Amino acid sequence: QVQLVESGGDSVQAGGSLRLSCAASGFPVSRYYMGWFRQAPGTEREWVASIFPTADVTFYTGSVKGRFTISRDNAKNTLFLQMNSLNPEDTAMYYCAAAATLRLLKPGAGNWGQGTQVTVSS
Repeated sequence: QVQLVESGGDSVQAGGSLRLSCAASGFPVSRYYMGWFRQAPGTEREWVASIFPTADVTFYTGSVKGRFTISRDNAKNTLFLQMNSLNPEDTAMYYCAAAATLRLLKPGAGNWGQGTQVTVSS
């Protein structure tokens, strides 16, 4: 059974850092397309970052590029999101997602965790 459990969300001041974790079970993260998404109140869930199963290729949405880093630990079967220089616009529920194909790594498809809340105050 595929399961994703996020952790690491917290309330921080602007300029601070957080590291989100997503513990996976039931499949190897090394062989799946993995991603982080976020959703602020009243908005649609948006893609933040992805990591491909081949060569650890990564992609980021423009607003987080240079501040966030997606990575995974295959031995621990865990996905991470290191978030630096946080600002209030980063406030949202953050979700981890996994899919066997890139086409399925999107809201309404793939496998999802329950989310972890990140709140950034100015």
